[in-house]
Amino acid sequence: MKNAIKLTYEPANAADAEAIFLLNKDQIDRYEDLQSIDYEKALTWVRQKITSHIGAYIRILYENQKAGYCYFHPVNGKMELDDLCILPAFQNRGIGTAVLLQCCSNTDLPIYLYVFTANIGAVALYTRLGFQIRNTFSSGRLLLQKDGSR
Repeated sequence: MKNAIKLTYEPANAADAEAIFLLNKDQIDRYEDLQSIDYEKALTWVRQKITSHIGAYIRILYENQKAGYCYFHPVNGKMELDDLCILPAFQNRGIGTAVLLQCCSNTDLPIYLYVFTANIGAVALYTRLGFQIRNTFSSGRLLLQKDGSR
């Protein structure tokens, strides 16, 4: 049996905003159909979302090293998992799984998230942990949800 991943969490702050933005930009660059969007407008929106909500972002630490960030917040009677970003050096270590399990254990509310259809690894992770596809968008994104009940 694998040892459980030991993570610690702390609030992100304004100094983290650029790192979060760059992780988001990387996701857009890798998985978005760049020909079908206004790229600069999308990046401006992402930056604005991050800076206006930075106080609600969580810094994920693995062995006292910054491993990523997430933004898990209530929206209309559900919880949204937004911007779950694991730094490349920490990917494929079970950290994303551990963060998702922690989020699920912290609420009885349904949890939803959006993911790029082309991000096959993330889609596989979410579905393995019980998230179901609720909608497929022509923009190349999926809406996934896991119903509440810890």
